Amino acid sequence: MSIKTSFAMRPRWRRGLAVKSKLPLALQRWLLNDGSLTARLLVLFNGDLKVEILSQYWGSPRIDEALAMAIAPRARVLIREVILHGGGQACIYARSILPCKSLTGSMRAMRKLDNRPLGAWLFSQPNMRRGPLTVASFQNNVIELPSLVQQNHPLWGRRSVFYIEDKPLLVSEIFLKPLSNII
Repeated sequence: MSIKTSFAMRPRWRRGLAVKSKLPLALQRWLLNDGSLTARLLVLFNGDLKVEILSQYWGSPRIDEALAMAIAPRARVLIREVILHGGGQACIYARSILPCKSLTGSMRAMRKLDNRPLGAWLFSQPNMRRGPLTVASFQNNVIELPSLVQQNHPLWGRRSVFYIEDKPLLVSEIFLKPLSNII
């Protein structure tokens, strides 16, 4: 499966509690929960959770991503885009931004996650801390997932900066239609 991401129209990320009233009720407890999404999906799908790597490459973050992590816009970062499949359905599109300067010490392991979920690794780190959750609504023309997204309503996503040994990384998660139907 291939993915084409187009960020011509940038989403507006806002603190989760500031937009709680605009969120679909079924998604509120998922979007605003600061625990491990991976762990919650494993429970929801009785352990049937698979990671499909769409791309992993060295590049530069988008401006909003650099600002969120307080790094230079031209910083060298590892960009990882995956789809999480639960119960055989694509349910989460995730984009992780890992600054090259952060990938030292225990975080070196993140270069070779392969098809293992990043969230499982993050939440196993005793010195992990998470910044505030922000939430955004995505229209089909903001992010294109042609084989997965065929609806006329917006998708919802969340993101936050994680810190391991005070080194940042950004994780964005967009909830796809099949998950919205299940929860």
